[in-house]
Amino acid sequence: MSFPAPFEQYRGEVLPEWIDHNGHMNLAYYVVLFDQATDLLFDALGIGSAYRSATGNGTFAVEAHTLWERELLVAERVRVASWIIGADDKRLHVAHEMRRLDRAERVAAQELMFVHVDLKARRVSPYPPDLKARVEAAEEAHRAVPRPDWIGRRLGLPHSR
Repeated sequence: MSFPAPFEQYRGEVLPEWIDHNGHMNLAYYVVLFDQATDLLFDALGIGSAYRSATGNGTFAVEAHTLWERELLVAERVRVASWIIGADDKRLHVAHEMRRLDRAERVAAQELMFVHVDLKARRVSPYPPDLKARVEAAEEAHRAVPRPDWIGRRLGLPHSR
């Protein structure tokens, strides 16, 4: 299996209803755009909506860290690059970077941990063998390209004494 690394298929646009009282895109809609990029990535991996419908299995996000670096205004267009940082029998670690289409300037980044879930039992479950092989092949392709330097960043204030 050949998988693009990084995965850079998603494009989006800031909608007027996403603009807040500060005149820029509200923080929640950065997450919406990242979520849409995740859906596209998961469809390409074979763990998206068709997989969910066919198997009754899906994914849940269990942790996320979002960096908001620059504001976006109405009608601005963005692209999202995605990396598969790691995977095991039940988990998938993903990173996204959002950039303006016109300047390639990074505006936001997000790191997420997902778990594979049996949606009938509502419990975390291992990937089926064929899916695990696809995820591992994509992870291997992504291991061969440089990863964002902000992965694993911690949130907090410096300790003062």
